[in-house]
Amino acid sequence: MSDLRDAAMNSKAWPFEEARRVLKRYEKAPPEKGYVLFETGYGPSGLPHIGTFGEVARTTMIKRAFELISDIPTRLICFSDDLDGMRKVPGNVPDPEALAEHLQKPLTSVPDPFGTHDSFGAHNNAMLRRFLDTFGFEYEFISATEFYGSGRFDEVLLRAAREYDKVMAIMLKSLRDERRQTYSIFLPIHPESGRVLYVPMKQVNAAEGTITFDDEDGREWTLPVTGGNVKLQWKPDFGARWAALGVDFEMYGKDHSANTPIYDGICRVLGGRAPEHFTYELFLDENGQKISKSSGNGVSIDEWLTYAATESLSYFMYQKPKTAKRMHFDVIPKAVDEYHQQLRAYAGQDAAARLNNPVWHIHGGNVPESHMVVPFSMLLNLASVAAAHDKEALWGFIRRYAPDASPETHPDMDQAAGFAVKYYEDFVAPAKTYRAPTDLEREALTDLRDQLAAYDGPVDDEALQSIVYGVGRERFDPLRDWFKTLYEVLLGASQGPRFGGFIALYGVKETVALIDRGLAGELS
Repeated sequence: MSDLRDAAMNSKAWPFEEARRVLKRYEKAPPEKGYVLFETGYGPSGLPHIGTFGEVARTTMIKRAFELISDIPTRLICFSDDLDGMRKVPGNVPDPEALAEHLQKPLTSVPDPFGTHDSFGAHNNAMLRRFLDTFGFEYEFISATEFYGSGRFDEVLLRAAREYDKVMAIMLKSLRDERRQTYSIFLPIHPESGRVLYVPMKQVNAAEGTITFDDEDGREWTLPVTGGNVKLQWKPDFGARWAALGVDFEMYGKDHSANTPIYDGICRVLGGRAPEHFTYELFLDENGQKISKSSGNGVSIDEWLTYAATESLSYFMYQKPKTAKRMHFDVIPKAVDEYHQQLRAYAGQDAAARLNNPVWHIHGGNVPESHMVVPFSMLLNLASVAAAHDKEALWGFIRRYAPDASPETHPDMDQAAGFAVKYYEDFVAPAKTYRAPTDLEREALTDLRDQLAAYDGPVDDEALQSIVYGVGRERFDPLRDWFKTLYEVLLGASQGPRFGGFIALYGVKETVALIDRGLAGELS
């Protein structure tokens, strides 16, 4: 264990780099609260999405890295801001018109349109927890409604009243002139209507711990800041929550980065120590636009998991979190194959290399064995030429290529075969475009066809690749034009697999027949 910890202390893998920053907070003394606290936040106005998965998955990776380099206990909190007012009626719920009268009420005071929970906020919180539980995340859930109402936040709220001017000074510097006139860090919850009010304060009484304000009808009210009568605006809430809980680490997207000094400043004014932060880049769609939950561009988590296993998504999340990445359907096959490449590499790596391998962080050191005897990208090409519409059609080829493989002994292979058929039907088949070969290409394809027809050697990837390579090397410079020919004429795609491996999987005789069809113009 000491050797592994030493390796972790020198690892350049980003979760270990972040874990060491957290550990440095306590190089002089352990935390008084007895543990290191990691936090992720969630706005429960809608269903969990792929960004939620990424944030919890990446935070979990850092938490696991910390647990290897330190004996200090850890906790991970998922905080739901369910006291937030419902700003608009969502369109994807039953009978949305019935919710209109509840606008601006806390989500936990809005009736559940699905009729399954005590409130809309409780419904969405349940969806979040089910979502996190499905992926096996270990976390503690905190509801803002409970946090404010139970008194757990009271000490910091009273301090916010005492330090009102200091907190307001931090906030006002970030606001436009017209907003400054009416802004307050406190949002009272109207005692009669139950709505969250955005109104200026007439008085903040630090000694009494109360606020005085006029409601929208001009009536004056005085409420205690404690006991769930008042909530904080979202930016002050960020910093105040850090102070109240003693948060040591929180990550958030680049769109929050400009607010970091605000969050940190408020946390310090309210008696806390600002946590370590990690700002990740946002995901982009195929056109380079930021993925938006409301616009529905990019890939949703349900869509990703329609075509690939969860681990491939975790692998994608691990890769370069501080680099903006396109997240569209064409990244899925690459993520699947790279994940399994890393699994295979892990078995032969030393401790230091293993800690730098993404799969250590995906699986927390308990890394499974890969049984993917055929790459996912190859399965897609196989599905294409075989016009497969069920995974059993692919298993006919897989068994011949790897006689010891079966759905029972290779469950990840079996799962991938099912995913490949679905991906082929939805993305590959509609985009297939075959073309006729040029005279030079026809000559090369005919030569390849004849050599394969006469071949009586072992059905081996390397031996077959040598034949393919030899045919192309005589005629094409650069050689990639030859492989492009194979893909475009025979597979109807601009990219494709290592062709010797494809022949071994699909079959030599079957490939000869495929070339004959391509030369005859029967594939388009």
